[in-house]
Amino acid sequence: MLAYKMPPILIKSAKKMETTTYPLKIQAIRTRGQQPRFYVSFPLALAAAIGLAPGDQVQWELLDRSELHLVRLAVPPPAAKRPARKK
Repeated sequence: MLAYKMPPILIKSAKKMETTTYPLKIQAIRTRGQQPRFYVSFPLALAAAIGLAPGDQVQWELLDRSELHLVRLAVPPPAAKRPARKK
């Protein structure tokens, strides 16, 4: 199994807010007679935070060799009835 681990990165926006990172490993599945396939697992906590569900359509956006963005093609409306409290 091939695995690659990127170091965690903290991204700071203009508002000086630090984002949470989710380090993960790229997995390779090798089947006889077929090309290896790579899999990326999506952390359950992150999926729950953004309302990602099985079957949602996403696509990769390649920015450069070190940065990929995962873009959701159709974003459902938020399920929350009221906004979250600010700390």
